[in-house]
Amino acid sequence: MNGRLVARRVGIVALCVLSLVACVGLAWWQWQRFESASGTWQNLGYVLQWPLFGLFPAFMFWRLRKLRAQHSRAQHSAQHHAAPQPPEPPPKPPRAPERPARQDEDDPELAAYNDYLAELNARHQETQR
Repeated sequence: MNGRLVARRVGIVALCVLSLVACVGLAWWQWQRFESASGTWQNLGYVLQWPLFGLFPAFMFWRLRKLRAQHSRAQHSAQHHAAPQPPEPPPKPPRAPERPARQDEDDPELAAYNDYLAELNARHQETQR
């Protein structure tokens, strides 16, 4: 590992530890507020939440490392197992059957919309087979 990567990881770990320490301190403060005469159940809820907030950066660091390792393993296995094949061209969509002209529709916009719907239906029927 190079020095820059080590420094980055040390910085991330230091940030995670600092976050945990700060959030545990806030949890302690909320516990003192809960025990005081003006304390409420909301303060107790914060006592339970603050440590989770403090652990979240460490969890994210662990999760990102795990995902990066999975991604690199997948790339490594894909490179060694199979040669890349050219992708097949997508099939051409079927043409909608020619429909006779409708004499009862005077609106060309409505006729174009109906033709479009018929084409979509024909495509759907082809994919269902």
